[in-house]
Amino acid sequence: MIDVVSFLPSRRKNTSSGWISFNAPCCVHRGENPDRRQRGGLKPTIEGGFSFHCFNCGYTASFVPGRNLTFKARKLLEWLGVDRTIIEQINLESLKHRSIHGLLESQRQVVKSVEFEERDLPGGLELINIDDPTHQPYRDYLDNRGIDCTAYPYMVSPTCAGRAGLRIVIPFTHNNMVVGNTARFIDNRQPKYISDAQPGYVFGNDLQKESWTQVIVVEGVFDALAINGLAVLHNDINPQQAQLIKSQGKDITVVPDQDAAGMALVDRAVELGWAVSMPQWPNGVKDVNDAVISMGKLATLLTIMQARETSKIKIELRKKQLVKRF
Repeated sequence: MIDVVSFLPSRRKNTSSGWISFNAPCCVHRGENPDRRQRGGLKPTIEGGFSFHCFNCGYTASFVPGRNLTFKARKLLEWLGVDRTIIEQINLESLKHRSIHGLLESQRQVVKSVEFEERDLPGGLELINIDDPTHQPYRDYLDNRGIDCTAYPYMVSPTCAGRAGLRIVIPFTHNNMVVGNTARFIDNRQPKYISDAQPGYVFGNDLQKESWTQVIVVEGVFDALAINGLAVLHNDINPQQAQLIKSQGKDITVVPDQDAAGMALVDRAVELGWAVSMPQWPNGVKDVNDAVISMGKLATLLTIMQARETSKIKIELRKKQLVKRF
């Protein structure tokens, strides 16, 4: 559809998570100093689209084949030096793609009709880099939580003053478009998180693979990142989130936090007719991320699937066992 990589500057580098870093062209057009630290990040999709984030000025843009080029995507291509005639050709090819595959796509959209608006990320960020010594505290934090720092585009801001320099920013994506974010401060002071999340959003949809038959639904972002699951970001599942989760077309297992608040998620899962898993984890382990830290990813996934239950009676009995411990 579009080989956007061919339009990128020759001075660029590829990251292990699939991102391409280069000097962002947007900063100078948005009143910032020219980027000289390769803070532009672009990730091509196998369908021929792309997702772009500037970790300096916060500009984002994306393109999905079959849709019109958005204003922000057009501006990015212009700033990369793409001729406007070529941009119109790209848009025309995209619309042809939609007309050829329109019937199948419209059938999918009946289920996957939940959409979100594109949002900018905070400024002053840079992709976490395993070779940058100033990034070591952030890498240590993720490592201590059993999280691979190269498996997701984690962003940090070591040059920012105050608490802004102590945050790990996790972009929220939907169809490879940035629609929000959460910042986790690594000093453990309150508030621990500051988030920009749209109603009905589910974190982790873009982490799922077509070949997978199971999807695990958890509460927190780090729970989801630890096992490639979905996070509803609280202890409830609203109708829009339920629709998004069902659109995966996989067997669903809900794993609540093992505390009083988490039991509300159990009730909602039963309401939706989904399986629930409340494993017998070691003392002090209350959620999926705790379990991964304690036992490792594979062992955690095994305990989840072994404890998976669809019987309402057995779910209620297990829930009562847990409530006695609170």
